[in-house]
Amino acid sequence: MSLAIDINNLNAWYGESHILHGVNLSVHEGEVVTLLGRNGAGRTSTLRAILGLTGKRSGSIKIYDQETINMDTYTIPRLGVGYCPEERGIFSTLSTEENLMLPPVVKPGGLGLDEIYNMFPNLFERRNSPGMRLSGGEQQMLAMARILRTGAKLLLLDEITEGLAPVIVQKLGQVVRDLREKGYTIILVEQNFRFAAPLADRHYVIEHGQVVETVLSSELAQKTELLNSYLGV
Repeated sequence: MSLAIDINNLNAWYGESHILHGVNLSVHEGEVVTLLGRNGAGRTSTLRAILGLTGKRSGSIKIYDQETINMDTYTIPRLGVGYCPEERGIFSTLSTEENLMLPPVVKPGGLGLDEIYNMFPNLFERRNSPGMRLSGGEQQMLAMARILRTGAKLLLLDEITEGLAPVIVQKLGQVVRDLREKGYTIILVEQNFRFAAPLADRHYVIEHGQVVETVLSSELAQKTELLNSYLGV
């Protein structure tokens, strides 16, 4: 498998604040990996740095073999990168379908509306409802569905289960599995380790803006205690 993303010695700053200190990680096409760690460890900042949203960056970020460290932020999604931020960014006065159709297509091969509605039946039922009327779970589904239309194949998903009911969390887990079967590459920032553990090929533990541990799915049982110590469980 070829690499979808390869990050080496990534440093990033918010203004004068040095937030990432030499992050190293790589993800092959079709893999699902998680970024684990306590709040403030640098997980979300890693996703934002990939997209050039942190300000100054140094090191190397290759996306599908193309160096992006000096690339303008608006050009990075055109390589096939989709970002689902924690705050979701749903436009409250637009309908579900208008929200869904808003982002531009950046690559061929995105999912059509019928495919998206088949994956998210709730969105089909609420397709004419304004964003402000959607539940938290429906808004999260919409935030994920919106990037699937664009043709992005590398998905950066930030805390997609936060504050959601167990039945919605279960549904999102199935969506991640389905996307993996379709060949998508997924980097998942997740606080809910029970949700993330069975989905991922590999887990990167981030602490103080660095990757401090890499745990394969096959190593979870023997490294549970180590992970608990990092995550404060």
